Amino acid sequence: MQAPRVILALAALVAASHTLAAELTVFAASSLADALKTLAPAYTAATGDTLRFNFGASGTLARQIKEGAPADVIISADELRLDQLTHGGLLLPGSRRTLLANTLVLVVAADNTTITTISDLAQPGVRHVAFGEPATVPAGTYAKDYLSKLKLWKPLQSKAVFLDNVRAVLATVEAGNAEAGIVYKTDALNSKKVKIAAAVPQADGPAITYPASVLKNSKEPDAAKKYVAWLADPEAQAVFANHGFLPAP
Repeated sequence: MQAPRVILALAALVAASHTLAAELTVFAASSLADALKTLAPAYTAATGDTLRFNFGASGTLARQIKEGAPADVIISADELRLDQLTHGGLLLPGSRRTLLANTLVLVVAADNTTITTISDLAQPGVRHVAFGEPATVPAGTYAKDYLSKLKLWKPLQSKAVFLDNVRAVLATVEAGNAEAGIVYKTDALNSKKVKIAAAVPQADGPAITYPASVLKNSKEPDAAKKYVAWLADPEAQAVFANHGFLPAP
């Protein structure tokens, strides 16, 4: 007579665990896609919570949130977009933390031998250079700032191809539709069709950091805070490092 009671008790526990499990919607910068997808199964196994991702340019994600798109967590490729959301009263106070850092690199086709430095982009033979749209894509903003410091931004405008996110920049170079592009080092490491022609030293380039925060209107604020905290744990940070990310400063 005990067996049915045990079965019922186990069934009740399973049902309760499913009831308590959360489904989180995570808005994240495109450059994080591979690492976050790699981490997702481990997080679900550990917590029971499931993750739904919306990847895109950080500026686009911030705009979607301002327009009312439902989300629990946002992870941006720059601090500016989260500053804007903070000023708009859209983030849960005390939930913001910086998780990672990154660097910029110049990528070219794997068989390209003519572009080996940033200054080579000014050569007449280079007709197209791909960038993220500076107004919405942090990688584009960072590239603009760095090239402006080198006094190369204006001379390159006639060659510039502006794209919606950093993954599109990488794909454009991979497809041969631009001789070069500026992306994050993490994106370049994930491609076998391009090579890094030049790297921007972290000390010389813009400070590229990835802040995360829980949205004020999250329906699962406690679960969302737990997820953001977990991304800063050593287990998750080791996976990010394997994808080429640097620790937060």
